[in-house]
Amino acid sequence: MIEIDGISKTYGGTVKAVDHMTFEVKDGEITAVIGPNGAGKTTVLKMIVGILAPDEGNIRINGHDIVSDPLEAKMQFGFVADNPDVFLRLKGIEYLNFMGDLYGVSTEERQKQIEIMGDRFEMKEALNDKILSYSHGMRQKIVVMGALLHSPSVWILDEPLTGLDPRSAFELKEMMKEHTREGKSVVFSTHVLEVAEKLCDKVAIINKGRLVFMGTLNRLREENPGEDSLENIFLKMTEGL
Repeated sequence: MIEIDGISKTYGGTVKAVDHMTFEVKDGEITAVIGPNGAGKTTVLKMIVGILAPDEGNIRINGHDIVSDPLEAKMQFGFVADNPDVFLRLKGIEYLNFMGDLYGVSTEERQKQIEIMGDRFEMKEALNDKILSYSHGMRQKIVVMGALLHSPSVWILDEPLTGLDPRSAFELKEMMKEHTREGKSVVFSTHVLEVAEKLCDKVAIINKGRLVFMGTLNRLREENPGEDSLENIFLKMTEGL
């Protein structure tokens, strides 16, 4: 579970990227964060995982404050950033072992997880190649595998489907569903409204640093009668704000 309480972030003393935002990502739910370019989605996710510090407010992950108790808080989640170009000179298996060492994953458990995810993402044959030689989609898959290697209860994913081939995108979406069926939580940002509409339990709509809606799709439709698609509602809610 992620608890976000009144967080704000200002860049350069003038640009308010996030403005007093409060919401929860509950266990057993997939929450999609959607919004126009520059709305503040990535800034919010970077504050949740501790890359950026909020100017005010608090963030707790499974009860651990990301600022005052960062090591324990970071053990609770797996994070996939929006740029998969990391550790390019390592082989895929070296990167996964590095992530396993970082999170204290036993040899037996990491081998098991690498086997499972390698099959699901069709990456087993590429693990002994350098990440530098991977396509964008393959780099995205190895980063996802590394983030999930320690079986975290909370998944935080920034545009995780970008660059994935249809089969791998399907597998990751299925993994999200399986994860929340076990009573765990997923929050991900996306520009693909159809994915949010079909996959998520709740949506957080952000525009110009402010949370303009947080709740279920049914509630969103109830508050916007006459609009059937998430796309139409999204355009209506972010127009002119």
